[in-house]
Amino acid sequence: MDLETVRQLLEAVRAGTTGIEEALTRLKSLPFESFPYATVDTHRALRQGFPEVIFCEGKSPEQVAGIAERLLSGSRRLLATRATPAVYERIRGLAPDAVFHEQARAVTVRRRDDGRREGRVLILTAGTADIPVAEEAAVTADLLGSHVEVLHDVGVAGLHRLLAQTERLRTARVLVAVAGMDGVLPSLVGGLTDRPLIAVPTSVGYGTSLAGLAALLTMLNSCAAGIAVVNIDNGFGAGVLAHRINTLGG
Repeated sequence: MDLETVRQLLEAVRAGTTGIEEALTRLKSLPFESFPYATVDTHRALRQGFPEVIFCEGKSPEQVAGIAERLLSGSRRLLATRATPAVYERIRGLAPDAVFHEQARAVTVRRRDDGRREGRVLILTAGTADIPVAEEAAVTADLLGSHVEVLHDVGVAGLHRLLAQTERLRTARVLVAVAGMDGVLPSLVGGLTDRPLIAVPTSVGYGTSLAGLAALLTMLNSCAAGIAVVNIDNGFGAGVLAHRINTLGG
């Protein structure tokens, strides 16, 4: 239940179309609602401006659908990450307007979208193989309300590709650099601009990349200033942080 829903409920009580007891019953579920398999944080939209996000890994499609149904009863937006086509089909059964973002492995529902977006978040990938993580970040930041642009395959192995985009780097409000392998892209980008930069290591790479650990350590040890690092493959976390920085003072 989001803030607008609460306001509508109070207006209904004032208008006499909803009884006080019914309103109290609905408000009781405001902090959270428990299921046999989940405790849904129905209060999160009031605290953070966006409803709880469903992390689908480890959950059955039926469980995801049950959580989604409860969240959609009080919100116009929904985000389910690490989703499969089976999860999407179950959510679409509840919300025909649901959209499956195949590369991002995410399902979104966005109702009454006015099309307005704030600032500019620029997401860069070192290589094409990093696109799924970058797309998760892009879908997340866009759904939250940021204007998002993406720039793919500008890794350091072809330095001229990135240098040709210097003006775009300098005019973005927030940058997100997604890289696997050696994970050097954020250090290079951080040396070219004064924009806030979020580094996202990916699990892309051969054996000694250690499923993204090598890229993570490179980013944590970067000599460039102003870089924040999220966990391996955590495009969602990068998208949320990018949006929050993007909208500060906006």
